[in-house]
Amino acid sequence: DVDHQQADWGSIHEQICPLLVPIRTPLPFLPSEEERKRGAEQLEERKKQLTSLAQSRSQELVLDGKAAEAIPAALHALRFSTELYGPDSVQLVPAYLVLALASTGKYCIGHLQEASKYLSQAEWIVLKTPDCSIAVQSKLQRGLGLLCVAKGNFEQALYHLANDIYLASSAFGLKSTEISGGYFHMANIFLHQDKMDIANSLYAEVTSIWHAFLLKSVQAQEQILKSQPEMSLLSQEREGSEGRMTRAQKAEAFQVLSAVLDIREQTLKQQPEETARVLHALAMLHYLNMDFPRAHKVGLKALDLLKQLPQQESLETIDHLLKLINS
Repeated sequence: DVDHQQADWGSIHEQICPLLVPIRTPLPFLPSEEERKRGAEQLEERKKQLTSLAQSRSQELVLDGKAAEAIPAALHALRFSTELYGPDSVQLVPAYLVLALASTGKYCIGHLQEASKYLSQAEWIVLKTPDCSIAVQSKLQRGLGLLCVAKGNFEQALYHLANDIYLASSAFGLKSTEISGGYFHMANIFLHQDKMDIANSLYAEVTSIWHAFLLKSVQAQEQILKSQPEMSLLSQEREGSEGRMTRAQKAEAFQVLSAVLDIREQTLKQQPEETARVLHALAMLHYLNMDFPRAHKVGLKALDLLKQLPQQESLETIDHLLKLINS
């Protein structure tokens, strides 16, 4: 109906509409086998581009908290993946996981049965694929954990999230951003159970991981601008650069760090050093996102907080960031 069409348009269709035309248009008769082969290869490549775009968009929307809007994009990703790889391919798992995550979102309450169905399909594909990557297995465990959280089964959720962290650390390393989500969701469970010491420890680990990652990203950004003085940050954003944060990474970082900051500021037992670290990470994130006024505001807040502490090792780093923002 009209509502579904509007949701689809706002979610993904507006972005992919021009790309759909050559896919939906029947191929003309081509006399030579070589031309037919080339046409088929071009069609397959367009479908891969559409799949990647739809998958990325759905992940970004669900991390932004726009669960209902993420579903049409994820369904497009699932449809194109099925056409490309078949109904039982492991390539379909990322789309199933986003659909499950969106179905457990706050805008889709009551859709837990749908989420369970998508996760069951993803789990079945993973189990029947012996060479399934550890990264995909990790995401599946996180999806299962979040479904258990939505159902209120916290012990089972902790089991799945622990598996997620183990698998992600095996694939990406102990300090990778890929494992931070598992720590974050575990911390939320312990916060809900009023186990503040464990929750605070996990939130600190999440902050530390993103802080280190963002610090390296800012340093890499600065080196690029130093080596190419004629290139502005805005022109680099337009042209793109290898190693730049993806939209999905930025959305996850904003989601996680903003939530941790709210918890730090609302906790009765204040931890100013940890709060300052979260603020510093958010300032770097705003800087990389080219929101310079907000980056400056948050950076100043972190600087003021650190000045009140006896140990002030991070003052120089934040001061340097503020100079970068001002420039």
